[in-house]
Amino acid sequence: MIHNLVEAHVIAAYDAMRPHFPDFCGCETCREDALVYTLNRIPARYVSTPTGSVVTEVNLEKGQSRAAIEVAMMDGLRKITLAPRCENRTRQSGRA
Repeated sequence: MIHNLVEAHVIAAYDAMRPHFPDFCGCETCREDALVYTLNRIPARYVSTPTGSVVTEVNLEKGQSRAAIEVAMMDGLRKITLAPRCENRTRQSGRA
C-alpha cells in the first residue's frame, strides 16, 4: 500500500502546537484546514515498503524536516485563526 509519511508528522505537529494558539478555533473544519494548509506546503514522502518507510522516517525525524513542518503549521494556524471558514467565524470576526 502506498502511504504519505508526512501526513502523520503533520498531524503530530498540529497536536503539539495547537495548545500554543489559544485563539485558534480547533473545530473539525479548522483542524482539517490547518492540516491541509501544511500538507500542501511540505513535499510528500510516499513509501510502499517497510524498508522505504524506515529510511523515510529517519529523514523526517531530522531537525530540518521537522522544522519545515512546524513552520508551515504555525503559519497555517495563524492564518486560519484570522479567517476561519467554520460556524465560529462570526464569533471570531466579532472580536476587536
